[in-house]
Formats: sequence, C-alpha cells, structure tokens
Amino acid sequence: MPSSYQAPNRKAEEKNKTMSQSTNTNTSSDVATVQKVLDQKGGSVFSIRPQDTLGDAVKVLKERGIGALLVTDANGELKGILSERDIVRKLADTPGQTLPQQVSDVMTTAVQTCTPDEPMVSVLRRMNEGRFRHMPIADGSGLIGMVTIGDLVNYRLTELEHEALQLKQLIVG
Repeated sequence: MPSSYQAPNRKAEEKNKTMSQSTNTNTSSDVATVQKVLDQKGGSVFSIRPQDTLGDAVKVLKERGIGALLVTDANGELKGILSERDIVRKLADTPGQTLPQQVSDVMTTAVQTCTPDEPMVSVLRRMNEGRFRHMPIADGSGLIGMVTIGDLVNYRLTELEHEALQLKQLIVG
C-alpha cells in the first residue's frame, strides 16, 4: 500500500455531507406576509361614497373587474365595504328597486382590516372564519390596498409550484 493512502474516517465523511434541509431552514421565521401579495398585486384602492347609489357601484365593479368596493367618506376614512354578495342579497329583497338605493343602506359596516406585516395564514384564517372574500389593508397612513382570498391562494400556489420545481431540480441534479 502506498504511504500517501489514508482510509476514510468519520471526520472526513462529515465534511462532505450536504443537507437540503436543516433545523434553521425548517424553523425559519421568513413568514409570507400580506405585503408580499401587495408587492405583486399593487396597492390600488377602489372606493365609493356612502351616498352613492348601488347603480353607481355596479358600474365601477363592472368597469374595474372587481368584486368589492371600499366605502369611504370625503376624508378617505373607511366607513364600510360593499361586495357583489351584498348587492345580490338586496336584489333578491327588493327586485326592480335596488339600483337607486344608497350604498350606505346595503354596505357592511363591521369591516375587518389587516396590516401589511400580518402573516397571510392569519388573514386567510380570519377570512374563512368570517366567511368573507375581501379584506382592506391599512397601515398608519390609512388604506393602502385590498387583498382577496383569491390573491392569497394564488400567491401560495405559485410559492408551492416554485418549491416543487426546486425539489425536482435537486433530485434530478
């Protein structure tokens, strides 16, 4: 046997080990927040006034291709939210007399909001428990956007697809 040969030992094997996961990566505090969705979606806020009619609201919903409008006063303060569901319920209650009614008579006034740094899973849980699909985002300066349950689900699906692709690349090499 040549004198330069050394049999493998435990310390040499440990140096060559690689891991795709570790305690640090599995318990990372990098939590997906509402801000990440807002960064992708943008912070457009579409609103209407309480004294506007449901007819006005329906036009804005159609033009913008959205499912809900924030109801704000002249100062931009949140007074309520008006969703397609609210309008449909009112249509069933007052057929043929719905569109001239004021937004303030139909809107939901107990509006839950979230902050940009709130974890998405927390917002999803609140939306699911409250059975609503739209949540305004507010920070210290006021309203900065709106997130929908669809936005949150799409973000997470994209995230899962990316993770699956990374795993596939890791396996294939």
